[in-house]
Amino acid sequence: GIEQKLIALYALQFIDSEIDKLHTIRGELPLEVEDLEVEVEGLLVRLERFTKEKTAIEQDISDRKAAIVESRASIKKYEDQQNKVRNNREFEAITKEIEYQNLEIQLHEKRIKEATYRLEQKTADIERIAQTHKERQGDLLLKKAELDEIVAETELEEQDLIRISNEQKSRIESRLVVSYERVRNNARNGLAVVAIERDACGGCFANIPLQRQMEIKQHKKILVCEHCGRILVDSGIKNLVCDKE
Repeated sequence: GIEQKLIALYALQFIDSEIDKLHTIRGELPLEVEDLEVEVEGLLVRLERFTKEKTAIEQDISDRKAAIVESRASIKKYEDQQNKVRNNREFEAITKEIEYQNLEIQLHEKRIKEATYRLEQKTADIERIAQTHKERQGDLLLKKAELDEIVAETELEEQDLIRISNEQKSRIESRLVVSYERVRNNARNGLAVVAIERDACGGCFANIPLQRQMEIKQHKKILVCEHCGRILVDSGIKNLVCDKE
């Protein structure tokens, strides 16, 4: 009957709370590891992007230097031609070409200067990110080792408890399990089934009227706290389960 259901639910809560305790022992470590993994990954992506950008700047400088060499060769060729011109028109045309090539050289030199500055900045950024990446990678390895150690210490116990929790769930009708899980997931302390302690709900500590307490003690139906929605049991059921455990 209802009493058996209440006992089964409180027993399930007891087991799941033990699992929660193990997670508390691990504390913030899983989240810290996750955050560090995301940060390390992000730094690596930035490092790759910056390295590609650096290569592109280097290529640009190299291309412009090659263009300057070509322009200088053209100027030399035009100067040789100037000595062989037959009229002013040809001389002026060649002079214009030489002027154009000189302007090209000036432009390339200006762009090389700018690119060299950008290259210095990019190189400094890469060194800084690489250093941060190395440090965070070290932090991650330490945190992971710390977490692995705690997990190793508590893993067998957790697996046992999860198995017992699943067995317990299979004994309870599914709609009750669904309600239980819903309340448990929304509760900050993971409590979905609580005993009345000093006339109050053991989950949110709201006062439970005596009339309501009498109804809960009768085990005629499953009753919930009107404030937080947790399933309420009396100390009789709590003691039954805790003594059995």
